[in-house]
Amino acid sequence: MSANRDIEALIDMMARLPGLGPRSARRAVLHLIRKRALLMTPLADLMQQVAATARECLNCGNIGTGDICEICASDKRANGMICVVEDVADLWAMERSGVFKGRYHVLGGTLSALDQIGPDQLRIPRLVDRVDSENVTEVILALNATVDGQTTAHYIADQLEGRVTLTSLAQGVPIGGELDYLDDGTITAALNARRKV
Repeated sequence: MSANRDIEALIDMMARLPGLGPRSARRAVLHLIRKRALLMTPLADLMQQVAATARECLNCGNIGTGDICEICASDKRANGMICVVEDVADLWAMERSGVFKGRYHVLGGTLSALDQIGPDQLRIPRLVDRVDSENVTEVILALNATVDGQTTAHYIADQLEGRVTLTSLAQGVPIGGELDYLDDGTITAALNARRKV
């Protein structure tokens, strides 16, 4: 009977993961049990290892296995550019593109009066310190195009005004996007950010 309780507890725990509900978690656990030697045991070992070694970079907030992540430690990335993102998932998405060759700064969220999240709950003071101490010439604000994201971007721009060049990611029609499927805000941003052909 305790084995069934353990399996149910595992399903309940898996269902707490983003993107997995109770049914998806049940399917995943059954698949892991069926492929115990191939998947479950190595997965459990890796999870234990990552739990013991993963930590936030003291400089930028990225996740790595040392106090300073590989990006911050790389001299090749010290080109004077910092890309500011809301969370680590955004940093990893930028890295997947392989286009940005500077360093990052993970805020850990956005300013939100409703949730009582102010600048001190985020890594905004640390960003200002980095701009002053790391010979930064450009800060790229790569925040989500939400009300909280834009509020955060404006606050950061006020804090860094006159210290560094501030830019933001372009917003508008995605490559392969069709106008008929876009919301009004995206169309407005695309029209306002138009450029000469």
